[in-house]
Formats: sequence, structure tokens, C-alpha cells
Amino acid sequence: MKRRAVLFSAAATVLLAAGCSSAPASAPAFVEPATVPGSTSDGRSASTFPDKSEKSGVVPAALKFTGKTLDGQAFDATTLAGKPTILWFWAPWCATCASEAQSVRDLQEEYGDKLSFLGIAGMGGNKDMHQFVKDLEVGNVTHLDDGAGKIWKRFKITEQSLYVVLDRDGQVRHTGYLDDLQLTSQVKALTA
Repeated sequence: MKRRAVLFSAAATVLLAAGCSSAPASAPAFVEPATVPGSTSDGRSASTFPDKSEKSGVVPAALKFTGKTLDGQAFDATTLAGKPTILWFWAPWCATCASEAQSVRDLQEEYGDKLSFLGIAGMGGNKDMHQFVKDLEVGNVTHLDDGAGKIWKRFKITEQSLYVVLDRDGQVRHTGYLDDLQLTSQVKALTA
């Protein structure tokens, strides 16, 4: 896995330098981001303002959102409460996102019992999102179709590929780009 991570990290760096982090002209730009619950305006952790939930006890504000899976099923992020979670914001046409898929898949397989990954796809059509998941064999991760950008705006995501790393208490520990080695390091720290 380390060898693959180094190779994908190098590929991601080249692709990022080539401009993959910008949306194509036809993709919607997500502007006017909202404040991320559980973080300060610069993305650092703050109080999570927990609330009681009948399902899972304490639910941090950062996980109080809903969406639809790529197949149109309702998804409630409060189900992730109590477990470290990594939100992966990706677009189906993004080469950097494609280079990260194998690491996300491998980390989900290795650490899935201790941590949750949630893919949040935007800036593309549902058919293309399905094709991305199929082609890159990352179906072991739940993915939401956020074509309207509602969740992207909530977490102040204005480009892809970015991660929001939440600890088991729902506090934001990182928001931004992570190469494969940095992502692996975050996962190991969260699950230690």
C-alpha cells in the first residue's frame, strides 16, 4: 500500500499542478459558503455544540446534515456520530479525485470498522458520478450526490478534491487537500 500511495501521491501532485482543482467552465461554482458547525471561520476546531439524538446519543453539529446517495436513497449523517469520519469532496471529472480513489478504497477496507468515509460528489451529473465510482472501484464507500452544492457550501468547499476530517467527537481536525500519505497519517491518528 505504501508503494501505491507514493505513486498516487506523485500523480496527484502532477495533476494538481495541471489545474485539476478548478472546475470546468460548465461546472457550477459553489459560492457564498456557510459556516461549518464545529469549526471557526478559518477551519480550526471549535465547540461542537452537541445535541441529543434518539438514535445515537450525542450528535455533533458538524454531522447534522442529510443528503441523497447516488442511488437516490435518503442519508442522515447523524448515523456517523461516535466514530471518526472523513468527508471526501470529489467531482467525477477530476483527475486528482480519480488518483485518490484507490487510497480511499484501501483505507476504507483496512480501517472501516474504526472510521467512516463519506464521499460527497458535486460539480457533475449523477450518471458521471456512478461511472466514477464504478470505474475506480470505490463502491465500498457511501457516496452522496450533492450536485446542487448544499453540503459543499455547508463545509465551505469551493473546489475539489478536499477532505474534512472529523474526530470521534465531531470536531473538525482538518479541512483541505491531503495527498495519499497525509490522508493515511490522518486515518492512523484518528484510529490509534
